[in-house]
Amino acid sequence: MKMISVRVPQLAWYEDDELEFQFPATWEVSVCRMTGHDRPSLSPDEIRRAVANPIGTRPIRELAKGRREVAIIFDDMTRPTRVAEILPFVLEELQAAGVRDGGVRFIAAVGAHGALTRHDFVKKLGEAVLERFPVYNHNPYENCTYLGETGLGTPVSINSEVMACDVKIGFGSILPHPLTGFGGGGKIILPGVASIDTMAAHHRDLVMRLLTEGRDPGIGLATFENNLMRQDIAEAARMAGLDVKIDVVLNGRGRTSGLFAGDPEQAHAGGVRLAREVYATKAVEGSDIVILNAYSKASEVVLAVPTLGPLLGRDGVDVVFIANAPEGQVTHYLVRSFGKGMGGRLWSPASPPPGNLNDFIVLTPHIDIAGADWLATPESIVWAKTWPEVLDRLTRRHGDRAKVALVPDATMQYFA
Repeated sequence: MKMISVRVPQLAWYEDDELEFQFPATWEVSVCRMTGHDRPSLSPDEIRRAVANPIGTRPIRELAKGRREVAIIFDDMTRPTRVAEILPFVLEELQAAGVRDGGVRFIAAVGAHGALTRHDFVKKLGEAVLERFPVYNHNPYENCTYLGETGLGTPVSINSEVMACDVKIGFGSILPHPLTGFGGGGKIILPGVASIDTMAAHHRDLVMRLLTEGRDPGIGLATFENNLMRQDIAEAARMAGLDVKIDVVLNGRGRTSGLFAGDPEQAHAGGVRLAREVYATKAVEGSDIVILNAYSKASEVVLAVPTLGPLLGRDGVDVVFIANAPEGQVTHYLVRSFGKGMGGRLWSPASPPPGNLNDFIVLTPHIDIAGADWLATPESIVWAKTWPEVLDRLTRRHGDRAKVALVPDATMQYFA
């Protein structure tokens, strides 16, 4: 049988290569690429200029002059930010300000996720940083300083090591998010280095209170301006004194194609304007098979789920999630399960997929049964380790005629 090939990116923090799919040539395969899929990467000089000329605030070398203690806060392995390629230019700025190495520390903004290992730190920051500076994990259960309440009533407690510093610089990436519209900005503070109580109050109590009051929280994928969760986060970041935020926008291979540094709110707003264009994707209708690849957030594949809705136009669709994460799905102390009938304080039991679907397939060579707890009930999932297994199953159902919608990175894209 004559076949056609399609490639999607895989293993962002490992080989960073591609997975090749073979489809029957008689199938109609639509690859739903985002608008900025082929957007060029920034050069080192372009990164340096963006860092040295921040938006809405003075350069880091001026902000840090005369300061002694600096916290550099960076996102974890569930986010694709290549901090190591940007960091040398921030360290140049701090050196120009006269900040000594002994005054600088790095803190992983893991939020309610599991702690990073030294191996993770090296991937994110580079070996030289580990040999030069201390790097810590945030602990959401201990050592957080209470700062008061936001205007929307969220009690804010933030990592005490961060609060002990007189310069605070954050690194992150701007990607569509099902609650806050887009990531980046103040999320490096809340939930990044907030206490577990603050995170629970923000994620659950805030939304419930707004709904009880008859107010629209404005949450949703790729929403921004009237998103009250996003506004609550921005206020928490101001309360914590976040001085500079560096956010990246990525192309379809996870490379830095836009960089916005400066005032956490102004730089974030500028980055979101570009992100809306770059990640926007056109949906296709009437598919028999929907394939959602998780690349930039492969270890948090649940974030691919909102992308599924616009592609489900009728009954009897087969859905394939590609979750190639050797480390498995990230620990999440708020929403993941920690036993058959127990979990974090915002956990709820998984539900089966919608009844109008055919197969609900998870393709991964690294099967993680407990890790499927935020996708669907374990008994409703068809596990597969290789694409030929999946193709054989799909071919037996659809024969030589099928319409396929394939999303290269459903954790990065949104349907505009």
